[in-house]
Amino acid sequence: MDIKRVILKISGEALSGGGFGLDENVMSKVVAQITDVNRMGVDVGIVVGGGNFWRGRQGKDMDRTVADHMGMLATVMNAIALRDALERNGVWARVMTSIDIMRIAEPYIYKKAVRHFEKGRVVIFGAGTGNPYFTTDTAAALKACEMHADALLLAKNIDGVYDSDPKLNKAAKKFDKISYLEVINRGLTVMDKTALTMCMENKIPIITFALAGDNSIIKAIKNQGDGTIIS
Repeated sequence: MDIKRVILKISGEALSGGGFGLDENVMSKVVAQITDVNRMGVDVGIVVGGGNFWRGRQGKDMDRTVADHMGMLATVMNAIALRDALERNGVWARVMTSIDIMRIAEPYIYKKAVRHFEKGRVVIFGAGTGNPYFTTDTAAALKACEMHADALLLAKNIDGVYDSDPKLNKAAKKFDKISYLEVINRGLTVMDKTALTMCMENKIPIITFALAGDNSIIKAIKNQGDGTIIS
């Protein structure tokens, strides 16, 4: 698989080290890898979640739209933190958001995002799709399609796709490769069905792997990791 442009989906929980807020050590390791990938000449777009600050489902008595708007703002906080960390590491980066917050980030414009890639910048997409009822998984799949990415990298707290939850079942079987349809038919909770179907229809492979591993992002791009390829 010849990869020249990727969309990297990072969960908010991954950036927090599994807790609340941001873990500076985790951020440093992630930024170091993104820096290396950028210097390899691979275009990197990032879609980041916001679960380390807020998840829409936390607002049990809230209107769903209000709760999801709060979740979008949480992703923007993570996006700004990533941009700052990347630029302190010598990599030019831009945050583009699906909702207008023009004092702190650029509005998402397709051609402008492409131009940022052409100039060697990392592009961080914040605020999900800009719409309630859609997850950041769907935002990542959408951006992978729009940006004509060669792959969607799904950085998680687990090292691939299993036939059951490995935390509950020690005999769970891990897949090296699996088809989109098999993931859907088995009801495996890799990402939401809307995102998975979008990648399937546009033939974008999904590489899911554990972010915590050494050089995990680089290994995923070079097809040297021990994650799972969904195609």
